[in-house]
Amino acid sequence: MNDELYVYDDPELGRFHIRVSARARRLTFRARRRELWVTIPVGASLSEVKRAVDSLRPRLRAMLSKAVSPPPISTGYRIDAPCFHLLVAEGTEPRFLLQRRGDEVRMLCPPGTDWGDARRQDWARRAIVELMRRRAKEVLPLRLEMLARTHGLTYASAKVNSSAGRWGSCSGRGSINLSLYLLLLPLHLIDYVLLHELAHTREMNHGPRFWALLDRLTDGRAKALRDELKAYRCDLP
Repeated sequence: MNDELYVYDDPELGRFHIRVSARARRLTFRARRRELWVTIPVGASLSEVKRAVDSLRPRLRAMLSKAVSPPPISTGYRIDAPCFHLLVAEGTEPRFLLQRRGDEVRMLCPPGTDWGDARRQDWARRAIVELMRRRAKEVLPLRLEMLARTHGLTYASAKVNSSAGRWGSCSGRGSINLSLYLLLLPLHLIDYVLLHELAHTREMNHGPRFWALLDRLTDGRAKALRDELKAYRCDLP
């Protein structure tokens, strides 16, 4: 299971988001939205992270330079995913409004909204993430339950979180956490992630028995689906 432990601000490289993983065997670094994310094993300390940062500075600097900032949200911004549809459009009222049209949510902004304001960008992103969280809570636990019943698997609980480091995780007690960003995936990859975490209720590591089980659950396509998933980012488009 992954949880954010703390945020560490480095004078040169900026913010690090530090997460713990029961399956991690070493520190791993990723750059996302011009910030760095660190996954650490259980028991690793902040001082270990700082030492690793110091030893990897040139590499981390290069990772940051290649990180692509997400496009700004403005009028016309849209998300068209199988399980989530959103459009930002100009309204007529002097305040932001939400409007449902079938399966689509419209965020109506006041005429002449200044989208160049950093605080407004931050607010809009948080608002969209919250809309996705609500939708994810409607969709993902039900789909997980259906797949578990179909394949005769059980789990202790299921929760939706806003993790941008992992699509999903499963604790040793069978508690499954699912990132709300799963909504942005094609349906077959959503199912792959859900089946991946359900497989961990039987096999906690990624050894041969785990992949053999996941192959049975995905008609022999486990590693092909894993590779396909790598093309997607766990973030807003």
